[in-house]
Amino acid sequence: MSIFHKANEGLHDIFFIWWQEMKQVFRDEGVIIFFFLVPLAYPLLYSWIYNNEVVRDVPVVVVDDSHSSLSRKFIRMCDASPDVKIAFYAQDMDEAKSLVSRQLVKGIYYFPPEFDSNINRLQQATVGVYCDMGLMLAYKAIFQTAQLVSMQMGTELKTRLGKNYTSREEAISAKPLDFADVPVYNPAGGYGSFILPGVLILILQQTLVLGIGLSAGTTREESRYGWLIPVNRHYHGVLRIVWAKTLCYFMIYAVMGAWLVAAVPRLFHFPQLATGASLLTLMIPYILACIFFGMSVSCIVKYRENVMLLMVFVSIPLLFLTGVSWPQSSIPGMWQGVSWLFPSTFAVRAYVRLNSMGATIGDVTHELRILWIHVLAYFFLACAVYRYQLHLIHEETRNRLAELRKQNELQNKGDESSNLCTQSMK
Repeated sequence: MSIFHKANEGLHDIFFIWWQEMKQVFRDEGVIIFFFLVPLAYPLLYSWIYNNEVVRDVPVVVVDDSHSSLSRKFIRMCDASPDVKIAFYAQDMDEAKSLVSRQLVKGIYYFPPEFDSNINRLQQATVGVYCDMGLMLAYKAIFQTAQLVSMQMGTELKTRLGKNYTSREEAISAKPLDFADVPVYNPAGGYGSFILPGVLILILQQTLVLGIGLSAGTTREESRYGWLIPVNRHYHGVLRIVWAKTLCYFMIYAVMGAWLVAAVPRLFHFPQLATGASLLTLMIPYILACIFFGMSVSCIVKYRENVMLLMVFVSIPLLFLTGVSWPQSSIPGMWQGVSWLFPSTFAVRAYVRLNSMGATIGDVTHELRILWIHVLAYFFLACAVYRYQLHLIHEETRNRLAELRKQNELQNKGDESSNLCTQSMK
C-alpha cells in the first residue's frame, strides 16, 4: 500500500504540474508567440519568399565599346538566357556605374574596343563582368550566364577554325569528352531546397528554448524571492517537476514538429524523400533533447528578456555550424567542438540526409546516437538545475523558520519579563 500510495501521489503531482504549466503557456502572450505563432507562420513566410528557388531576369547594363557583330551576338545570347535581362545600354563605364549605384541594374557587361579584333587575330579576348555583391544570387546569375555564353561562343569559334569535314568530327573537336550536368539532391538548383530544411529544424530548437526561457522568466518575476519553482506542496520532487514540464512541451511540439518537417516541405514542394518512420525516429530524440536543453538554459534566465538576447544572437552561427550553408570540413576544429553542444547541429545533418538525399536510418546512426546522448546529458543537467532550486527553497524556508523561532522566543522572553515586572510591582 505504501508503494501504491507513493505512485498515486507521484502521478497526481505530475498531472498537477503539467496542468499548471499548460495554463501558464496559454496565459503568457510571449510563450504563445514562440510556441505557436512563430513555428506556424515563420516557415510559411520564409518558404514563400524563396518559393521561386532561383533568381530570374537579373537586370544588367551593357557598355559596348567594340560595336561588332560578335559583341552583339554575345549580348543577344545573354539576353536570351533565363537568368539575365539586358535592361540598359550605357555610353561609358561612368554611366553604367551610376545605374548600379541607383540599383536599377545589378551588374555590368563591358566589351573593350579590341574585343572583335583580338578574336579575328586568333588572340584571347576578354569581357568585363562587374557585379553587385550585395546579393549573391544575383551575382551568381550574372557571372554564370557570361561564363556559359563565352564557353558556347568559344566552342563555335573552335569548330569553325577546326576545318573538319563531317559533323561528327566537329562534335568531337568541340566537345571531346561528353558529359551531362545533373544537379544532385537539388534538381532545380534552388536556394529554398538548399537552405530551408536546415532552417526548419533550427526553428524547432530556437522557439522551444525561447518559450521555455520566457516561461521560466515569468515564474521568477512572479516569485517573491526570484525562485524558478513555485512554492507548492506538489513541487517537492525533481523527477516529478522535470517529467511534468517535459510532457507539457512534448505534447505541443509533437504537433509543431510534424507541421515543420512534414507539412511545410510538402506545401512548397521541397525535396521530401524520408519516410514517416524515419522522421519519427529522428524527431523524438531531437525534441526531447531540445526540451531538456531549454530547461537547463532556463536556470540562467533571471528576466524574460534575457533568453531572447541569448538565443536570437546565436541563431545564425548555429545555422553555419550545422554544415549546411558552409562546408563542415572548412569549419575550424574549435567551432566544431562548440557545435557538439547543440542538438540542432546533428538533427539538421540527419534531416538533410534523410529528406533531401534519400538516406536511410542506418546512414544517420551516428547523428541519432549523439542526439540520444544529448537527451541523457541534458536530462541529468535539468534535474541538477531543479534540484539546486529545490535546495535553495528548502534552505530559505529553514532560515525563515529559524528566524520565526527566534522572534517567538524573544517575544516569549519579553512576555515573561513583563509578567515578572507586573508581579513585582503588585
